[in-house]
Amino acid sequence: MQTHTTPLDTPRYARTIEVSKRIRWDIDHDVIRGRGFDLNHTFLPDGLSLADELPFLSPGEHRFLSQVQGRTYANMFGLVERFIGAKMLEVSRDHWLGDQTALEAIVRFTDEELKHQELFRRIEQLVAVDMPIGYRFDISPNDVAAFVLGKSTWAVLALTCHIELFSQAHYRASIDAATGLSPLFKDVFLFHWKEESQHAIIDELEWAREDAKLTSDAQRDAAVDDLIALVGGVDGILQAQAKADAAYFLNVSGMAGDREHAEQVNATLLKAYRWQYIVSGALEPRFQKLLGGLVSAAQMARIQAALEPLSYAVPARAQSVH
Repeated sequence: MQTHTTPLDTPRYARTIEVSKRIRWDIDHDVIRGRGFDLNHTFLPDGLSLADELPFLSPGEHRFLSQVQGRTYANMFGLVERFIGAKMLEVSRDHWLGDQTALEAIVRFTDEELKHQELFRRIEQLVAVDMPIGYRFDISPNDVAAFVLGKSTWAVLALTCHIELFSQAHYRASIDAATGLSPLFKDVFLFHWKEESQHAIIDELEWAREDAKLTSDAQRDAAVDDLIALVGGVDGILQAQAKADAAYFLNVSGMAGDREHAEQVNATLLKAYRWQYIVSGALEPRFQKLLGGLVSAAQMARIQAALEPLSYAVPARAQSVH
């Protein structure tokens, strides 16, 4: 059933299994530990939320905006892990009667992604207890998964690798280094980061394996088209959620009637979300190297042209996650 012709890097799959066993954690025992969220703490740091680009916010409003974005940040990871887990189960089929080390690595990956989905559902429940009513996250994980999984496996693995690499970059450079963050929020993404670090290795291996199946420029062109379509789909989700989160923040803060400030809040939230979920990953050196090794110069130029309208979405004060 194993259809690829290039040899597997079995030792790299094996190392992800060893680390998975060593860092294995439990949602209640290790992460939540009976805690709730203290709304006196920041959730998402400025390097990701870009809340510091709204100087008219009071300290309390600044903190609340970080909490709105942090809530969405957790929900977004729960959303994407639905299609990531499904795709990894699908690609594991190639290993069913082949390399059992690779199969075990991917089975562990999918098991951990199911755990992450449960973690983020629990986080939403805990946050909802104390935050003001009116927050909306109406995006259906199954509808998003159906759209994503309708694209080529090459493109889905590219998007998956992008997501899991930026999740690591965000934790290392912004969340881990931040002061004043909610201890529970910080722990959620510490433990998430530990397992995502291994997932990114498997993404890389499986993406390269899938790439080896493409036998013509036309097939790779079609795969690149699918990746561009996926980025467009993600941006559509971000536009809708940024609008919903801005409305929630403005209503709760009493700022909805201030047209100038409302426009700035809307624009900054969209910029922040594009930074968090698209641009920061596209700029991640490891992702650039991986992608550049799989596509031609002309195909890379098409990808860059598709990303160009989003290229403004970087922190204004050099608060990069890289």
